[in-house]
Amino acid sequence: MSKIRITKVRSEINRPKNQKRTLKALGLRKMGQVVEHEDTPNILGMINKVKHLVSVETI
Repeated sequence: MSKIRITKVRSEINRPKNQKRTLKALGLRKMGQVVEHEDTPNILGMINKVKHLVSVETI
């Protein structure tokens, strides 16, 4: 599987609790933080929930 790089670009302030928990599950805490994950259906589903808060690029 390929890897994807996820960058947090917007804050989770005033967002629903499920979106905050999704960001935490992805490993994103601070603005501008970058994490790398495998390109699995579970990860893609989590990214889809918070796609307005993160930017995604394929490695």
